[in-house]
Amino acid sequence: MIVQAGNGEADKYHSMNFIGSGVVFHVPSFFSELRELEEKGLAAVHDRILVSDRVNVLLDLHIAVDGLEERELGDAAIGTTKRGIGPCYQTSRARTGIKLTDVFHPELFEQKVRRLADGYQKRFGELFEYDIKAELARFDEYRETLKKYVVDGVSFMRSAQQSDTKIVIEGANALMLDVDYGSYPFVTSSSTTLAGIIGGLTLNPRNITETVGVVKAYTTRVGAGAFKTEDTEEERRLAADAGVDDLVVVKYSNSINYYTSLNLTKLDVLDTFETIKIAIAYKIDGEELDSYPADLDILNRAEVVYHEMPGWQKPTTNARTYYDLPKAARDYVEYIEKFVGVKIKYIGTGPDREAMIQRS
Repeated sequence: MIVQAGNGEADKYHSMNFIGSGVVFHVPSFFSELRELEEKGLAAVHDRILVSDRVNVLLDLHIAVDGLEERELGDAAIGTTKRGIGPCYQTSRARTGIKLTDVFHPELFEQKVRRLADGYQKRFGELFEYDIKAELARFDEYRETLKKYVVDGVSFMRSAQQSDTKIVIEGANALMLDVDYGSYPFVTSSSTTLAGIIGGLTLNPRNITETVGVVKAYTTRVGAGAFKTEDTEEERRLAADAGVDDLVVVKYSNSINYYTSLNLTKLDVLDTFETIKIAIAYKIDGEELDSYPADLDILNRAEVVYHEMPGWQKPTTNARTYYDLPKAARDYVEYIEKFVGVKIKYIGTGPDREAMIQRS
């Protein structure tokens, strides 16, 4: 989540990054990433990032537990990244978690960490491998250094909005990983919707001027979970869990986030396809479903209805305007925006920054 102030070359170092209250925060990774940014030459790194005092602290304790919980689930494992995110949100919702503000009260912090560790020790026994002394010692080192980055997130965001600061917010996870609206239980543990952003940042919804939905030209998924349009042939070609573009999911996502425009990325990946398949509906017993179903049994039994379009079989990477794209590529773009009901304002045609077409 990014708060951006400043405008133009004169203010190029005046942008401020803000990590809002709704995330989980791993302090060692935070400092490691700051070092990497410094090594890459980013100016004034330490003066350009702040963290809400209300974030939940992700401990190495949570990481140790994540893998054990996956082992418990066996064949029903969710396929987490094993970075401790789920267990951290669990302790937060159980009201036993640790807020960043707790770190600055050493006795309270240690008490909370020990209570969590004792609980997991009872649950997992000798499988639980965790060095509590090392964790506490690390935070003794971090405590003073960390202070300069921590702010009252509510006050910070209120001031930013009252001063008409330009704010750009970036969400990390897709709608289908949302804990309420995603393909549950194969989801992350937080809200990845527009509503989650509003709550996580204390953003005034009346201040939102644009909501851009980012959509890949082909669907991918990490981890376990429903993937109705997975195509093993394309998976081999793209070297990922990949499938055709699923417009049922895109339309469903729009019904929750209400995008003002879409950013269609990775169009160039389809450059070599002779025919492009697009999922446009799910059917059960010959009847079309109104929306993406919550019931995984229905989802697993559903038949996918496809629409096929001719590919363009020409490179799109060098296209800089919409009409530089082949006609078939433009037809593909326009079919998607008509089906979803949202204009595709941005089109990505490659990995470079310049490989982005912006339509008026």
